[in-house]
Amino acid sequence: MTELEKGPRGLRSGRGARERLLSASQQLFPDQGINCTGVDQLCAVAGVSKRTLYQHFDGKDELIAEYLRRFDPDILPEVFDRSDLTPRERLLAIFDIHSPLCPFIGAAVEIQDPGHPARVFARTYKEGFAARLADTAREGGATNPEQLGEQLALLLDGASARSRVLNTDTFATAAAIAVVLIDDALPKASA
Repeated sequence: MTELEKGPRGLRSGRGARERLLSASQQLFPDQGINCTGVDQLCAVAGVSKRTLYQHFDGKDELIAEYLRRFDPDILPEVFDRSDLTPRERLLAIFDIHSPLCPFIGAAVEIQDPGHPARVFARTYKEGFAARLADTAREGGATNPEQLGEQLALLLDGASARSRVLNTDTFATAAAIAVVLIDDALPKASA
């Protein structure tokens, strides 16, 4: 890096600063938590000044919301958009790839303000996730697809929270429960 690429305090500036800040948030937030990660630390890890952070984001709140948007903008297309799997197989595949540390739950727990951009996004994501589950259940012929979607969403969120608290994998147990719920809700030919 040349001297021209450095900021006033010798920090990297300009090109890629926004991505470096997001990368720093992806590194620090899961390890330390959102509230325990300060702006100074984010800037230090990203190699930018506070001024640069505020040029790219209105503040830490906006950075947190963008951090969440980056996780899964299309709501698990690697499962829901697969045409080679039956609806039942797609519903069960979610338990194989779902992250044990759900960043949306983490953000909602740490941020108390229901109007905070990250809380709003987490809520929107979770509602969209349950809707995708319900759509897949509907495609499989479920008798009550909205109910099955909500049940599976709750099961996944509970497994994620329990995994985090106990520091153990609970998704195999959740998947076994999901089989019972799905097979009970889908017509026997689909199951």
